[in-house]
Amino acid sequence: MNRFPRVMGMRSGYDPVEVDALIGRIESTLGRGSHVLQPVTADEVRRATFRAKRGGYQETAVDFALEAFVVALETQARRPVRLAMAEPTGELLREEWFETQAARVERVAFRPGRMGTGYNEDEVDAFLDRIVATLRGTTAYPVTAQQVREAKFSTVLFRPGYLIADVDSFLAGIVDVLQQRLDDQNAPPTSSAWFRREPQG
Repeated sequence: MNRFPRVMGMRSGYDPVEVDALIGRIESTLGRGSHVLQPVTADEVRRATFRAKRGGYQETAVDFALEAFVVALETQARRPVRLAMAEPTGELLREEWFETQAARVERVAFRPGRMGTGYNEDEVDAFLDRIVATLRGTTAYPVTAQQVREAKFSTVLFRPGYLIADVDSFLAGIVDVLQQRLDDQNAPPTSSAWFRREPQG
């Protein structure tokens, strides 16, 4: 069974046997395959190379599929971090933790897109600025977790752009943090304890 279209004529493409073997491991790792194979990590998929074979799989089709698989693998491996709503976490108070997350968004660096395609850098950077402002509580129009999940960016061709898989993966990882921040902001203020005085009789 051909998983991907093949190159035409006498051209060479990716070795189908090697590609199919990797895809099989990916599907097994994601729980989609019928056989239990050696698990594979997202980093292994990123580093994967294939021998050239005449009449092999089209490189572009395989590359795009592997980008999607990288996102799926990273999403599966990620375990959401839930913090106590009112208690310190380690040595960091909750507000300080949100600040560290905002700083992480500011420092993130994405790899350039493959084969001359990628997300528009200006659009991604502007969206990340909104996320930072939301985490710091400095905007009247915070970004919601749902907006992050549904975020769409223009793709560029033959000019600098961010690797699509890197951006999608990073945004998927920041959704839970944003939701916690918005939950905090929408929570009713904590009032001081009060006691009902029993009537004297």
